[in-house]
Amino acid sequence: MVGLRFDLRDTPPGSATLRAELRAFLAEQGKDWGPMERGYSWMGFDRAFSREVGKRGWIGMTWPEAYGGAGRTALERYVVLEEMLAVGAPVGAHWIGDRQSGPLILRLGTEEQRREFIPRIVSGELAFAIGLSEPDSGSDLASLRTRAEKVPGGWKVNGRKVWTTNAHRCDFAITLLRTSPAPDPRAKHQGLSQFLIDLRASGLTIRPILDLVGEEGFNELTFDDVFVPDSLVVGEIGKGWEQATAELAIERAGPERYLSSLPLLTAALEDLRAEPAAAEMVGRLIARAGTLRQMSLAVAGMLQDGQTPAREAALVKDVGNDFEQALPERLRDLLMPGRTPPEVLEMQRIMTMVGRSYSLRGGTREILRGIIARQLGLR
Repeated sequence: MVGLRFDLRDTPPGSATLRAELRAFLAEQGKDWGPMERGYSWMGFDRAFSREVGKRGWIGMTWPEAYGGAGRTALERYVVLEEMLAVGAPVGAHWIGDRQSGPLILRLGTEEQRREFIPRIVSGELAFAIGLSEPDSGSDLASLRTRAEKVPGGWKVNGRKVWTTNAHRCDFAITLLRTSPAPDPRAKHQGLSQFLIDLRASGLTIRPILDLVGEEGFNELTFDDVFVPDSLVVGEIGKGWEQATAELAIERAGPERYLSSLPLLTAALEDLRAEPAAAEMVGRLIARAGTLRQMSLAVAGMLQDGQTPAREAALVKDVGNDFEQALPERLRDLLMPGRTPPEVLEMQRIMTMVGRSYSLRGGTREILRGIIARQLGLR
């Protein structure tokens, strides 16, 4: 049995200057953001904003300069992430590409793929989605049935994916597909491969799925003989499971796994100062956020050191989701119509409904707790 370890880390020297630059930029960019934009946090999608972020070198910060990256550290990138999340910036147009699609292409893609995609992600030009979940599969990702059949020059794809965030707005999706039958039911993870799929390809239908607020954040993808050229295979055929699980470890490691609701607390603080009964609850929320920040920083530090902290990231996501889902609920009884600004009340309403999805994206609680239990020798 190996325990979970979270060594204390801090943001690097020079962070104060970077934070000041970010806050000035976000104050200017965000002067017209309303409760809807801030309430959706990192799921908000604004290509113009992402291009401005790219111009300042804040996408692909840790990537090699040869491909347009800035060659900076994971902890410097962390500063950018938490400043963006703290104000509910609409980062969805570059978030997934920066967080996991770009790193996957850099690690396993061909040189042609790196040259083609990485500079365009860095500039904020390309937006990526993730094609993992399928109808009727629940949390059992390895049971996927969407298949890619080899044909001359490429692959023919048939099947469906679901809960694909912002797919109707994105350009590409790195998609996990079955390229050969599993040898037996106990080895479902074998025979899977990853592909870069053009979301405007012929035969691909994208159907938005409305959330509780009425927004089209999620989508169902239907593949009907969609052709994907050999040049868009990512990594090795048959190694998709190992590639996708490594990618998920990166996805679960970021501060968006506990900060999604923080803009509400920040916006409500001025109002809550006038309510003595709020002091204890607000103190507890801030203390819990501080603890989660230290855990999340520890994971960022492990990534910077070249480690793959899959179990630690799973724990941060699990307890972080509890926090960010509970925050709008905890504040509901303290925010009063007639005293609380209407935009704060509206943000609380939006985050209460959107927050139902926080514990689904990137892996359900059940999956995460299974990962943690195995690390602790409990299963």
